Amino acid sequence: MQNLFKSVAATRENPGWENFTAREQPLYERNSDIRSPFARDYTRILHSNAYRRLKHKTQVFFDIDNDHVCTRMEHVAHVESVSCSIAAYMGLNDELTKAIAMGHDLGHAPFGHEGERILNKLSLEYIGEKFWHERNGLHFVDDIELLADNLNISRNLDLTYAVRDGIISHCGEIDEENLMPRGQKIDLNRAYLPPNQFSPYTWEGCVVKIADKIAYVGRDIEDALSLGFLSDGEMKILRDIAKKHGVDAINTTVIIHNLIGDICAESSPERGITLSARCYDTLKEIKYFNYRYIYANERFNSFQKYCALVLGELFGFFVQYYDGAETFARLSKANRPELSEPFAEYLARYCRSDIVPENFKKGFKGENKKIYESLQTRELYLRAVLDYVSGMTDRYAVNAFNALLKF
Repeated sequence: MQNLFKSVAATRENPGWENFTAREQPLYERNSDIRSPFARDYTRILHSNAYRRLKHKTQVFFDIDNDHVCTRMEHVAHVESVSCSIAAYMGLNDELTKAIAMGHDLGHAPFGHEGERILNKLSLEYIGEKFWHERNGLHFVDDIELLADNLNISRNLDLTYAVRDGIISHCGEIDEENLMPRGQKIDLNRAYLPPNQFSPYTWEGCVVKIADKIAYVGRDIEDALSLGFLSDGEMKILRDIAKKHGVDAINTTVIIHNLIGDICAESSPERGITLSARCYDTLKEIKYFNYRYIYANERFNSFQKYCALVLGELFGFFVQYYDGAETFARLSKANRPELSEPFAEYLARYCRSDIVPENFKKGFKGENKKIYESLQTRELYLRAVLDYVSGMTDRYAVNAFNALLKF
């Protein structure tokens, strides 16, 4: 039924509105701003560097010169489309839904999930903490991404709680029959330990979470087909799945159309965001096919080794220059200035100004969090290296690695 969720939407009439729209720091005011808090979050994400870089980050298939292979940015557009279609029909807040969808994958590393696995190994080895993209996404919007205000002073994004929650709570790899929001506001930075530990705080966050799955399963199959990734036997399995579930084809448009309609028909505030048993089984079977015949395909073996080599070498290159307060001096003398200088300029933005040499400030005016403080510990520096590498695009990482090969 249309507008069935209107009474529980994240609107001003909802008792949770103040929690939903709370920010760690208030944004500067604009007298003529017509946007809602969530619409303002949407544009802040849109203007961020992390969002811009998604167009050169792998979704599944690494092919930086192929314009027709799905990138992380295209995937985000699919999730936004699917989730907003559902939210609009249900009577949920589509502005909040758009903002969560727009920001949900900002924490992805270069080379997609393979890059995430490599950085997780490095993070465990060097820092003793797991790296996972949902948490990294929250870290980026809270601490890394900066926007210039009306006085041209760079500040943190300071997104609303509901959008931040949707980013860290969106895990799309887990199969769940129905989704319902949790009842309590939690400290997102402290409470979360593994991915998917908590359900999203809003119904809108739940919609984005299920839309993530709907958006990627069909699109990944299309890329696999266009790249000749599937054998004749595997194609037959896919046709058998379609026949079994009463559809003529399994592709992005069919999956999205059928599952959006099913969710809108089956969901209610009492039952949660849910699929019918038939469509839930269909989605699970397609997802299982993808994991077995696409994501675990041996043709990824060389790509996996390449990712480990590229990210491992880049991480090792930057790590060697730590020397407390003398770190910037050591970076200045590095034998690869084309790599060390951009990193030093990045580092300078998040360190206390008293340890940053003038040549690395480059006229930067920022009143943002200084998360690396004075580089007084090696761990702070290691976190900076991890953040910097995780923010790279595929192309930038490849070019940086190639620079290491030059004599």
